[in-house]
Amino acid sequence: MAERGISVDLFEMRPGKQTPAHKTGCLAELVCSNSLKSDSPTTASGILKRELRCLDSLILRIAEETAVPAGSALAVDRQRFADRVTEVISGHHLIRVVREEVRELPRGVPLVVASGPLTSKVFSQSMQGLLGESNLYFYDAIAPLIAASSLDYHKIFLGSRYQKGDPAYLNCPMDKSEYLTFHDGLLSAQTVPMRSFEEKLFFEPCLPVEELARRGPRTLAFGPMKAVGLTDPRTGRRPYAIVQLRQDNTEATVYNMVGFQTRLRRGEQRRVFRLIPGLQQAEFLRYGSVHRNTFVCGPRILQPTMQTREDERVFLAGQITGGEGYVESVSTGLLAGLNLTRVIRGQEPVVPPRTTAVGSLCRYLSQADGDHFQPMNVNFGLLPPLDDPPRKREQRNRAMARRALRDLSDWIDREEMKKGAHHREDGQAISHLTCLGEELL
Repeated sequence: MAERGISVDLFEMRPGKQTPAHKTGCLAELVCSNSLKSDSPTTASGILKRELRCLDSLILRIAEETAVPAGSALAVDRQRFADRVTEVISGHHLIRVVREEVRELPRGVPLVVASGPLTSKVFSQSMQGLLGESNLYFYDAIAPLIAASSLDYHKIFLGSRYQKGDPAYLNCPMDKSEYLTFHDGLLSAQTVPMRSFEEKLFFEPCLPVEELARRGPRTLAFGPMKAVGLTDPRTGRRPYAIVQLRQDNTEATVYNMVGFQTRLRRGEQRRVFRLIPGLQQAEFLRYGSVHRNTFVCGPRILQPTMQTREDERVFLAGQITGGEGYVESVSTGLLAGLNLTRVIRGQEPVVPPRTTAVGSLCRYLSQADGDHFQPMNVNFGLLPPLDDPPRKREQRNRAMARRALRDLSDWIDREEMKKGAHHREDGQAISHLTCLGEELL
């Protein structure tokens, strides 16, 4: 919006009023993980990021500026990322950042609501008054962060599953006996109790590790602790199970326990997670915890343009739409901002083609079964099938990626958006091959 000459106010209640998970007043503070998932062109998240590059997403540009090694994934130094987003937004001559809580939804003005998964109670109530639907919610679990200096590197090896991308993960291998001891420790550990008014609802991909352990003795070994595609160089064999640690900052002084979201008590986290080989002396820089995630029932409230059905001047963006994931949130935010600009200028709002990752995600959020709606990550199941699909999955995915990116390019030209999407604020042009990925075309 700001690049098209429209002045905007951005309201942010932090740091004056914090949430249970945020720690700073920075914009775009990442509170669950520093990973923006795979950047491979044959994954749905990789396609989505390529589409965002083609649309010149500011957030994706900053993510790439502040990236840290993560194999084939895009991960960021969370503090540098948040600092840079805050700096760019606060320093823009057409954006005024207002540090105060919005307690009531403004009426009669065009706006984007991107209040996130931790929307304040009072503002949620105001939204319910406009939307006519109670907000749904579930509880998202945060994984612990560990100091690199406290790791026992004699028991840990570097590598990525199936040797994909750079060997950027630290792997803590377990034999069967060590795994079963750890599993028993999880089952016996005390968790932070839910309050009386809280329902035990979790988003499946973010289940706490102890909840997974309760599903059976081998669930973790076939889930976040699977050792498939990894060989322990000390033994020459595949471990029974592994725990992966992902670099969390540029200096590689902090590591994230991959897939280890938890609501164990802090003392229990120290006791149980130190059973993992290499973590016997682990220093926990951040303990795992549980936070509330607020989102609306998109199919009853949203249009694919991210406009609300009740008031087309009100747009929703980010996780509150039910788009689960950082890159998904960036996508809905970009579309909401673009369409708000178009509405203000008297133009029709737009949606990328159904064959694109952005277009398919926004259509799902607005057109899924409203009676059984759950948050959704971008995935190939959202995209329409190919007319003549290859048999092998990787070839199929590559063909879907090629179709998505070409259709997006045609759409940009057709909607006369090429200048806005392919020229940065400094006037530097972005080539189609850079946007779309030469390896796919």
